[in-house]
Amino acid sequence: MKEASAMSLLPADLADALLVGRVWRGGAIDGPCVVAVRAGEVYDITAHAATVADLLEREDAVAIARTAPGEHLGNAERLIVDALAGNHTPARLLAPCDLQAIKACGVTFAVSLLERVIEEQAGGDAARAERLRGELLATIGADLSSIKPGSPEAEKLKQEFISRGAWSQYMEVGIGPYAEVFSKSQPMSAVGFGADVGLHPDSQWNNPEPEIVLAVNSRGSVMGATLGNDVNLRDIEGRSALLLGKAKDNNGSCAIGPFIRLFDERFTLDTVRNAEVRLTIEGADDDFVLAGASMMRQISRDPLDLVAQTCGRHHQYPDGFMLFLGTMFSPIKDRDSAGGGFTHHLGDRVTITTPALGGLVNHVQRSDRIAPWTFGVRALYGNLARRNLPTPQTETNR
Repeated sequence: MKEASAMSLLPADLADALLVGRVWRGGAIDGPCVVAVRAGEVYDITAHAATVADLLEREDAVAIARTAPGEHLGNAERLIVDALAGNHTPARLLAPCDLQAIKACGVTFAVSLLERVIEEQAGGDAARAERLRGELLATIGADLSSIKPGSPEAEKLKQEFISRGAWSQYMEVGIGPYAEVFSKSQPMSAVGFGADVGLHPDSQWNNPEPEIVLAVNSRGSVMGATLGNDVNLRDIEGRSALLLGKAKDNNGSCAIGPFIRLFDERFTLDTVRNAEVRLTIEGADDDFVLAGASMMRQISRDPLDLVAQTCGRHHQYPDGFMLFLGTMFSPIKDRDSAGGGFTHHLGDRVTITTPALGGLVNHVQRSDRIAPWTFGVRALYGNLARRNLPTPQTETNR
């Protein structure tokens, strides 16, 4: 990618976008720093918030991100260019979250619901998926698009599916009262913009999932949003829903970035509700190109409903959480053989974009061959202590 095109991977209204994130600074600092991006310029504000989780807990988070003094690190375009080139000096982009739990919602679009049912009925066999897809679309596809999950109409449809022998656990979370919310990966484990994402070496049928990710603090307040790639292993999850952990949580299987855009007068939850998330996959070994989109207007459950189902009196997240909202994009374009559908090749370049948030770019490799995850919460605390920065504080009533 040419340097000039890096601007397309930042918000279209960069001059007005208030962004926060994390970079790794070398030299004497040699550790992660919290940065704010103002009018495209990057400032280290770690002295005011040692972690992004701390920043999002503050009532004045927007004011701190907008005005707190900090060392100028150059411009955001330069960070993007360097990340794509593998240049890690003087600062390297990291995932913009740190201590937050990383949660994800599945089956939040009718189209993705059908694909999950196909995976289940195919038993993880991509060769059977094409026939099943045609059968299911012919019998139930039209019924799902206008159904409100948890409604009396949804319950009636459920009973019809049961009578047809077509009911599944994916339909339960797709149109039932409870959303599917699972732990995608661990705090500190997400990779950022420009990093390699990882496929489990046993997977032969897999795909990216381009999603908007909400940044939510411990009080359940949605503070902003970013982009994410929930790397998905269709063959492993398709064998059994009990293999969800093996299918979803592997080294490099979660990418988030490049920055969290904070909500303000220019960027709101309604921007998210109306976003179009686009994805492009470019093969490194076969010139394969696949493009698609996920329209947030077609989501079955409102983002605030998904947040409420994730946290509340029933479940607390004292360090906040990042919440993947799901996607309607399920690639089925044949790649290696007729009827075989899509699967990744190593080296694939995955680009996820939406104008308000910019773009997230990653390259596909095997999870056992990319750099292992070694910098966790204990390492962060030790690094902050060495730099004489306060360790993160969490208020609690326990």
